[in-house]
Amino acid sequence: MFGFTRQDDENPSVRRTAVIPRIEVLEARETPAIIANATSTVALLPGAAASMAGYGREVATHKEWLKTLLLPSIIGGGIGSFLLLRTPEKTFANLAPLLVLFATLLFIWQGVLSRRRARRSSAARADRPLAAAAAAAGAGTATAAEDDPPSLGLSHGRWLTAVLFQFAISIYGGYFGAAIGILMLAVLGFLGLTNIFAMNGLKNFFGFCINGVAAAYFILRGAVVWPVALLMMAGSIAGGYGGARLAQVIGKEKARAAVVVIGFVVTAILFWQRVRSR
Repeated sequence: MFGFTRQDDENPSVRRTAVIPRIEVLEARETPAIIANATSTVALLPGAAASMAGYGREVATHKEWLKTLLLPSIIGGGIGSFLLLRTPEKTFANLAPLLVLFATLLFIWQGVLSRRRARRSSAARADRPLAAAAAAAGAGTATAAEDDPPSLGLSHGRWLTAVLFQFAISIYGGYFGAAIGILMLAVLGFLGLTNIFAMNGLKNFFGFCINGVAAAYFILRGAVVWPVALLMMAGSIAGGYGGARLAQVIGKEKARAAVVVIGFVVTAILFWQRVRSR
């Protein structure tokens, strides 16, 4: 948001939430809220594609993850966009602040657990006689391990839970979409992924799928204000790719911190919008 593009979550995790201030601009022009949301979805899609390209290397090393969560993302995005044009958005929008806050807290907790796992892994390696020399030679072992794709050999229950959560997030993303990036980061963390850059790349890919299906449906239904959408596209492209590069420049820890800060800011904005609308 604030100069980035659309999906949560943005920068490392706020792209779709960038839709919030843009929706306010459209509503100021007396554009219906649902039409404003649909227009923002279409306008910010190129930015999502640009941001996904910024994480191309990270995404390429996690192809199996793309296959696993792709279908629920596409189906959920289609269902969400269908519901948006047929049901009032007030009830769903009222849930957004609590959903974003929960996802932000979940992401913080996931980071704590990841650091604990990394410390235990380092300690275990140090206790092995054959690994003693390697442990003394470099402290970057944990970081290097973090960069490796986690195993897909998780329990069926864990995978089923993740698929169901991704499906629910995708429905929400097609309908309203605020902070879907943070929610997807939480799901990826639940599955054991710890590399923030890889997480952002996967998040951007799934976000593009969700928004792509929704945008196609909105266009077919004639729910897009094209003059405004075209103007917003230019900014979304620059923000999407630039945000991805900036996240990699500032480093993993600062990128994680940015996700948390943005999550709390978005929560406050959504709460404020709900109070103001009453």
